[in-house]
Amino acid sequence: MGVVTPPTDRTPKQDRSRATRRRLLEAAVACLAEHGWAGSTVAVVAERAGVSRGAAQHHFPTREDLFTAAVEYVAEERSAALRTLPVQGRAAVVAALVDLYTGPLFRAALQLWVAASNEASLHPRVSELEARVGRETHRIAVELLKADESRPGTRETVQGLLDMARGLGLANVLTDDTARRQRVVAQWAALLDDALN
Repeated sequence: MGVVTPPTDRTPKQDRSRATRRRLLEAAVACLAEHGWAGSTVAVVAERAGVSRGAAQHHFPTREDLFTAAVEYVAEERSAALRTLPVQGRAAVVAALVDLYTGPLFRAALQLWVAASNEASLHPRVSELEARVGRETHRIAVELLKADESRPGTRETVQGLLDMARGLGLANVLTDDTARRQRVVAQWAALLDDALN
């Protein structure tokens, strides 16, 4: 029987695999946000993540698998961050929710939505993902705002906030809209206080 040489890397294979997967997901979101769908290939993502294309395809057999998983991963990370947000009044909650739609995740998701509108194989996956992320974001918003959805109009008020936040995210795609956005966020926080109290 031959001698088996133990691996020199003491990190368990499963941990390395998870780390590789996470690097690929984060690189995919960054590539989508910076280069759009057309400029974001598996090879580009693999290079940015510091892994081989073969390793990328081991984790994500298709381009669609990679990018939908990437947007879902970051959406879950942001949801987790929102759930741990120290509630310091509705203005802070409104600002945090708007931040969801003005960062790299939103830019990446937007690129994925545009691609899904033109690619039949991507459309159902992105639609399902967006519906799930939308429901979770709404649920978290209701919780953070301490909104009572049994009151008429409350659900629509919260959804209006999320729709407004998405619109601010779109406005921010082409130009830095920070100054105007801050004024809008302050006004929406005041309106929400009136509507939800």
